[in-house]
Amino acid sequence: MKAGCGFPAVHTYLCFFHKQKTIEPDHSGMYLEKLILTNFKNYAAQALDLSERLNCFTGLNGMGKTNLLDAVYYLCLAKSRFGLNDANLCLRGEDFFRLEGHFVTGEKRAKIVAKVQPRKRKDLENNDVIYPTLSEHIGLFPVVFIGPDDTLMITEGSEERRRFIDNTLSQTDADYLRRLIAYNKVLQQRNAALKQFAEQRRFDPALIGVYDAQMLPAGAYIYEKRKAFAEAFNPIMQETYRSIAGEREQVDCRYQSGLDERSLEELLSQSLEKDRILQRTTEGVHRDDLILIINDLPVKRFGSQGQLKTFVLALKLAQYRFLEQQKNTRPILLLDDIFDKLDAQRVSRLLQLLVEENYGQVFITDTDEHRVENIISRFGTDFRRYRIENGNAFLIPDNA
Repeated sequence: MKAGCGFPAVHTYLCFFHKQKTIEPDHSGMYLEKLILTNFKNYAAQALDLSERLNCFTGLNGMGKTNLLDAVYYLCLAKSRFGLNDANLCLRGEDFFRLEGHFVTGEKRAKIVAKVQPRKRKDLENNDVIYPTLSEHIGLFPVVFIGPDDTLMITEGSEERRRFIDNTLSQTDADYLRRLIAYNKVLQQRNAALKQFAEQRRFDPALIGVYDAQMLPAGAYIYEKRKAFAEAFNPIMQETYRSIAGEREQVDCRYQSGLDERSLEELLSQSLEKDRILQRTTEGVHRDDLILIINDLPVKRFGSQGQLKTFVLALKLAQYRFLEQQKNTRPILLLDDIFDKLDAQRVSRLLQLLVEENYGQVFITDTDEHRVENIISRFGTDFRRYRIENGNAFLIPDNA
């Protein structure tokens, strides 16, 4: 389907962009061709045929727009974008859900199916073959989700920023994901032991030593990969920020870890007494952070609301470009209700980026159908538009 071909005039503050590009479907890229939901959140049964370029979901809040994006995210990463337990993803009154996605990558096609019975069984299939472990699937279909809660990456603690790094590296490095899983498992066991020692008023340093030895190789690998990521990611983020905000501010992101100064073995040894008192592991890569800087000051403390929103957009779009470079394919881009949270200038800049730089397959949710029509006119390319009402998606014809 083709949208209207008219392209609105670009404002003078967008003059720094390169020459306008004609966007054509990327037949060598990766995209989701069909999405089928059964008992997923508020969808009993739904099938959607999708555009390989632009897909828009409109409707009132609470109708299920975001749930469709979460279904796409789940098929890519085998989990909900919102950290929900699988039991919370089932349609009310049901004890299972099923998701099916038909992906196209160049000349190859893959039918990905998630069959989930919470607390009983969870299978992920690729062309009817079940993965032995879910981690084998991660990274095959890279995805980036941008939503209103992304500001937590800046306003909240370091956990959100570590999650951002881990999400990115897990999609590009299978060894990283395996070692991250292994590290977190041993960390959980070590913390449980420390708590148990306190409850029983005893201490077993030998058992802690065993856990420490298991954490060392995984922790060292995670540290080195995160450090290399930050070095490669920072210039991409800086360029992305400039493309949104111009040259007004200087931004930076710096990886910070206790392993910058000492080995993990030293950190764990020196903090043992503190860990014993606090009943948790106080040193290690699970304490690392990504320090976000604007004009040599922490953006969390000194950035304006506009700068904060621009920084978040820059981080996520830079994540997209990093994944694209590492995977040699354009990830799927999910934009959830962000146009209502940005001022007109940032909306215009973001749309200009999406159009001129070709971000592959894009999914957009919005409560405003007129705004979506304007977005479609700017893309001037293949699109599908659905109106979402109470867990039902209705295709809107081109001329509606």
